[in-house]
Order: sequence, then structure tokens, then C-alpha cells
Amino acid sequence: MIKPAQSGDALLADIRRSPFHVWWLGQSGFLVQYQGRHLLIDPYLSDSLTKKYAATDKPHVRMTELAIAPERLDLVDVVTSSHNHTDHLDAETLGPLLRANSAMTLIIPEANRRFVAERLQIDPAMPIGIRDGTSADAAGFHFTGVHSAHEEESDAYMGYVIRFGPWTIYHPGDTVLYAGLAERLRPFGIDLAMLPINGRAPERRVAGNLDGREAAGLAKAAGARMVIPCHYEMFEFNTASPDEFIAEARRLDQPYRVLRCGERWSSSEL
Repeated sequence: MIKPAQSGDALLADIRRSPFHVWWLGQSGFLVQYQGRHLLIDPYLSDSLTKKYAATDKPHVRMTELAIAPERLDLVDVVTSSHNHTDHLDAETLGPLLRANSAMTLIIPEANRRFVAERLQIDPAMPIGIRDGTSADAAGFHFTGVHSAHEEESDAYMGYVIRFGPWTIYHPGDTVLYAGLAERLRPFGIDLAMLPINGRAPERRVAGNLDGREAAGLAKAAGARMVIPCHYEMFEFNTASPDEFIAEARRLDQPYRVLRCGERWSSSEL
């Protein structure tokens, strides 16, 4: 009798390990597709900040064209916001998304529930709130909160470790390094980390982030199989070249991929 190349548990594991795809949509926004389901992470798909700061001494001049209008993304099952800054919680992005996806689930830091409800003009009970170390499920995605430190550690800044099928990804929102972060992440077995690289500069007068060297180092220390940089090439006053990130990732032998806005990465590349 001819034996199959794979059978039973081995075949089922192979079937379940179907690839997932990720598109970078600019700034910290990513669209994740897995088995017909779609997760949108921290999208900023408007010009609200450019309009808000146009007549100030801190203009937000856009560097990269909008990848897609939010109302066209009528396939989203889950959307996240990591914190209340507008490029991570944008009413001009999330409003059209909510209208285009009536059953969409919104994942937020529990500490931000009232602020989110007021900004988006939604029922405060509608979002699913996550605290540091707690978990929740939505549309086949399992979210665990790992607090971030956007210059300061606070429950208002929440990174998410997200599991679906056999895969695990990590998105911190905005964060700098803090003691124990890599150690907290390592047990999750992260396949893909999406990390900010714009760094910190006092003259910008905004809270800072990891720089390229730190992002590559965190990915390596956390054991991420792949890292994609983000949070750059959106606003002229608050950006960075990915060159430092690339050089450090190569020095550390940390697998990485640099995407253009709108470009896709697939887990089949792992």
C-alpha cells in the first residue's frame, strides 16, 4: 500500500500552517490576512494630522501618499489601537472603517476606553479592552497585552502579541526600550515583530520611539524570526532612514525585511 507523504497529525499541522500575509500601510499601520480573515493594526489612513497642524510651528508634512482610503477596506474583521495618539487612533480612519465593516471588532487598551469612545463617538461598551498580561479573542485572533513605554511606562500604551493558527506576531504601537521587555516577549515564540525605528529627538517635541539599532536589537533579543521596521517616512519632521536598522540587523544576523508602503510580506518567506 502506498503511504502518503504526510498523514494524520503531521498533515493537519501542515494544513493549519498556511501562510499569512502582511501589508505595510504606512506609519505603524499593517493589514494581516490569514485564512480569509483580516486584522488591521493601528491604521492611519487620512490627512487629519496634516490638516490639524498646517498652520502651526510643527507642521505634519506628509512624505508618503495615502495607500488606500479607509472606506475601501470593507473586509476588516478586527482593528487595533495601541494608544490615543492620532496616528494610532484616528477618527477619520476608524469612522469610515466602522461604517464599512458593521461587525468589526475594535481592540484597545482598557485604560483608554472613555477617550476612545469620545473620539470615535461610539458606545463605550463596544471595544474590547486589554490590560497588561490579559488576553482576548476576536475573529480567530488571540491578543495578549504587553505594555509599551512611549517615553513612559503606562497602561495607556499597549503592545499586542497576536496569535492565529500556529503563528505569533508582535506590534508594540509606540515604545522605547524598558527593562525586561525582551525577556517578556521571548516565551511567546514570535514569528514576526513590527517595530518603530524613528527614534527620539528633543527638537521634535513629541514622544520618542526605538531607533533603528534598538529595534534590530530588541528583535534579536526577543527571538523574533523576522522583523519589519515601521513608523518612518510619514511626516517630514518625525522620520528616520532605515539604514541604521538594516546595518544593525545584518551585524546581529537578525532576519529582516524593509517594505515600501503598500508592499506585501508573506510568512512563506520564513
